[in-house]
Parts: sequence; C-alpha cells; structure tokens
Amino acid sequence: MRMLHTMLRVGDMQRAVDFYTKVLGMKLLRTTDRPEQKYSLAFVGYDDEARAAVLELTYNYGVDRYDLGNAFGHIAIGVPDVAAACDRVRKGGGKVTREPGPVKGGTSVIAFVEDPDGYKIEFIERRA
Repeated sequence: MRMLHTMLRVGDMQRAVDFYTKVLGMKLLRTTDRPEQKYSLAFVGYDDEARAAVLELTYNYGVDRYDLGNAFGHIAIGVPDVAAACDRVRKGGGKVTREPGPVKGGTSVIAFVEDPDGYKIEFIERRA
C-alpha cells in the first residue's frame, strides 16, 4: 500500500492551482471537469502520481468557501530554505502564520503558511 493523494476542497480552482504551482512550485498533473455532476478536479504535486503522493484540488460548482473545522491539521513540505519559501509565499499573496524558527523543544527549522482557502502548510527545512 501507499498513499495516493489528499483531497482539499477549494473555493476558486484557478486561484488554488496558481498558489500550488506558481508559489509552491508544484506541477499541474491533470484536470477533470464534470459539469453534469457540478465539480472540477485538479491534481498537483512535485512528482508523477505513479511515484509520489499528490494533492487533489476539488471545486464544487457554486461553493466559494468551506468551514475547515478543527480536525484537519496541515500538509508538510520539505524545503531547502524555510525563510526563502516563506518569502515566496508572501510575494505570491499568501499568508505566513508562523515565522521560520526551531520547532518547540527541538532544532528542526519550520514555519507555517496558509493557502488561499486557509489550509495550513508546514515547511520543514531539509538542507541537502
């Protein structure tokens, strides 16, 4: 078994795709539009779906906002430089909710940002 994807409901498909591709550097892997069922999908990720888990962005026609609740935590992404990743998010119109710094009680450098729909993303510094 292996993880295939995580689905996130988004309020504006183009805005979400732009954030994940232009700001976070993911690739748009494939899209599907189902007008009869009133939804669209976009799969984004850093590698092909056959080799890595990806995100499935789902837009339900006519729904521009979701209550995120309190059960979902965050998506984690390894980056070579957390501060530079946060700068890209700021320049791309995103929101940094926890500035880069060591994790509480540890030495790993992390930061938290939010995508345009409010989903939290943790950056974890992974230097080569």
